[in-house]
Amino acid sequence: MTLILDAGPLIAFERGDRLVRAFLERALRDDVEVRTTTAVVAQTWRNPARQAALVRLLRGIDEQELTRARSRSVGVLLAESTSTDIADASVVEIARDGDEILTSDPDDIVSLAKAAGKMVMVTPL
Repeated sequence: MTLILDAGPLIAFERGDRLVRAFLERALRDDVEVRTTTAVVAQTWRNPARQAALVRLLRGIDEQELTRARSRSVGVLLAESTSTDIADASVVEIARDGDEILTSDPDDIVSLAKAAGKMVMVTPL
């Protein structure tokens, strides 16, 4: 299992959210890989000089690139769902069955996961 973060948890972590911190501490304790995507980072990255917590967090997680092939897969997924959010679709695209997605947008993630045919645990933030 992998813990995947969408933009909401990254923003919440940056603001000192205890729930997100608890999820990350659990992942570290249980040796669970934590991932996000470059699309999610692009959605949250504004001023690294003022986002020290986010900079530190990103050093410790696997940031999956939105490659040429992955971007095309994300586009197809968006066409098959009701979503237009590239970052959310990229999170679902990197997920494997059994992964957990921590999100501030559970309805969109559930819709995308159904369209992708993926069995993931969607945990609302």
